[in-house]
Amino acid sequence: MLARPDRLPIIRCVDSGLPTGTALPPIRLTELTDCGGCAAKLGADLLADALSGLGAEPVPAELIAGLNPPDDAAAYLVAPDLAIIGTLDFFPPIVDDPRLYGEIAAANALSDVFAMGGRVLFALSIAAFPEDLPRDTLAAIFEGASAKVREAGGTLAGGHTIRDAEPKYGLAVIGAGHPDRLFRKGGARPGDILVLTKRLGAGLLVSGHRGGRTTDAHLDAAIDQMRTLNRTAAEVFAAHGVRGATDVTGFGLLGHGLEMARASGTRFLFEASALPALDGALDLARAGVETGGAAHNRRFVQLAFERGLGVAPELVVLAHDPQTSGGLLAAVAADAITSVEEDLDARGVPHWRVGTVHALDGLEPGVSLV
Repeated sequence: MLARPDRLPIIRCVDSGLPTGTALPPIRLTELTDCGGCAAKLGADLLADALSGLGAEPVPAELIAGLNPPDDAAAYLVAPDLAIIGTLDFFPPIVDDPRLYGEIAAANALSDVFAMGGRVLFALSIAAFPEDLPRDTLAAIFEGASAKVREAGGTLAGGHTIRDAEPKYGLAVIGAGHPDRLFRKGGARPGDILVLTKRLGAGLLVSGHRGGRTTDAHLDAAIDQMRTLNRTAAEVFAAHGVRGATDVTGFGLLGHGLEMARASGTRFLFEASALPALDGALDLARAGVETGGAAHNRRFVQLAFERGLGVAPELVVLAHDPQTSGGLLAAVAADAITSVEEDLDARGVPHWRVGTVHALDGLEPGVSLV
């Protein structure tokens, strides 16, 4: 088994002491890291402080989405009807199967283009791997990612790798979209209905499975969701003129909701009883399971968060839980919600109404869970 140097010695076939032809145990990618997926991201609280001095300097007028205000991806105007979208995302393994790891990492990185309402053009691999990682494992990661990029409508066109004791993989993704039809975090308006397209609780299930506290079936359902692209959901929202959206990943539902609320100058009211949870996630939350990333998320939203009386603690945990390759959170106009939901149903996209957008009425932008 391959392991990190600070844990167990690396076993190689040439010095294993095993008889010729003896199969070594399969590599467990998650044993090479302390945490994986978007739970490995720097906390939104730390990131906000680190970036506070950036984005204030003059930028080209063609940069229509960047750091000020921050959005899901950068967008650069190259023609009146064309903006190029750029993003990147990578993280340590969240599953042991290398192909699934590649698929999930790719789906997560590609999601930022869909969260902007764009289409994928091509992607480049960002990879850091131990030198001892078997070639077949590397190939499976790349193959999984390449298949997902093709499914997204693009091509995996190259990349860069470095040596690292802890494996990490992801993509830099280039996309395109019409500048007047991009989704923006600041696109929500009072009266909009908040729609979410994937269940919550992936972070809880991954953490719980590592500790032997949830079933393989529950984790498998989370994996299937994480490897599912947000492409179809984005196409439906774009067809109906939605302009406010983001994807829910490492900062959790409340963290990403707060980003949208601040950017749009509104307050988001989430209905706790309407939050969709992956099977087994709430049981883990009740049992006290919570990821390290959730603690950062709590600190990020605490000054702008209001919890309603009677909201169950496990639902608060669920709303803070960091997601990997989570769903789109879209602000849909009330007069369009029925047709949007009908089209989502027709194209097989799960969806839930999880809240509403409200005017500030003298309050600061924020999020509520009631």
